[in-house]
Amino acid sequence: MKEIENLIPHRNPFLYVDEVLSFSKEEIIGIKTFSSADSFLNGSFPEFGFVPGVVLVESLAQCGGAGVKKLGFTDGLFALAAIEFANFFQGLPYEKQFRMVIQNLRLNPKLIKQTGTGYHADEKIVEASWTCVRIQ
Repeated sequence: MKEIENLIPHRNPFLYVDEVLSFSKEEIIGIKTFSSADSFLNGSFPEFGFVPGVVLVESLAQCGGAGVKKLGFTDGLFALAAIEFANFFQGLPYEKQFRMVIQNLRLNPKLIKQTGTGYHADEKIVEASWTCVRIQ
């Protein structure tokens, strides 16, 4: 977790990446496991134990940002500026590993455009596309 905190500004309870497993100019892969003990999840789908979709999209964006920082390609502080689309296919239960596969579409010093897909095992949970812009 400390490595991720050195890459992106998010902190618990809003840090949604456990580890970046691999990164290249084309693709970033990371993981996160959400726990039923995470207090921010208590009121969302309590009878089903699913992670909210908006949290999953934020996880994808954070994973993409952490991977880009590991590449050393960009510097400064980037913020989510646009979500082009988000499609949800099924719920992600608590305690299940969420694997994020991020594609870098455009990387420059002022803008990051990515698309990503989140999986549990081999089941597609979510796919989204977003843009982040440099704010500092």
